[in-house]
Amino acid sequence: MEISVFIREYAPLAGEAGRAFRIDPVVILAQAAIETGWGKSTLCREYHNFFGITAYGLPNVWWTGRWTELSPRSLRFRIYPDDKCSFMDYCRLLRSAYPRAADMSANPTAFAKEIAYSPYISEVNGDNREAYRKLIVQLCRKISSQLSIVNPKGGQMPPLSSTVN
Repeated sequence: MEISVFIREYAPLAGEAGRAFRIDPVVILAQAAIETGWGKSTLCREYHNFFGITAYGLPNVWWTGRWTELSPRSLRFRIYPDDKCSFMDYCRLLRSAYPRAADMSANPTAFAKEIAYSPYISEVNGDNREAYRKLIVQLCRKISSQLSIVNPKGGQMPPLSSTVN
């Protein structure tokens, strides 16, 4: 999926979830872009899971408890009924399990550092925390600039991050 198409398609969901949980939609889109490869992953296309959220914990309003394994003996990932549920459940998780990161979301640099060095990502999976931090900041810049191109007159797009350092 092209970057501009991804942003145009999912910015409204990021905006809605961001408003509900007081999280900047730009960082939501940045994490969705990282986790899905800009909407190309099997997890998002077939199972509506845009954030790589594993199937641990109890079902909630957005997750019914269904899960999938992408390969034998792999992690179990949540299956969502639709894209909106994935965005809402991610923001619920962020707000409840990583409140400091959620509170810093208006400043992508601070958010990126907080989330990259938290248990949200796991080096067991080969993730490089510093590279992840830098990528979040880079994608927030790209998304912010694309949002202004996609919707130059304002319209219904979510608010932009105020500070992308």
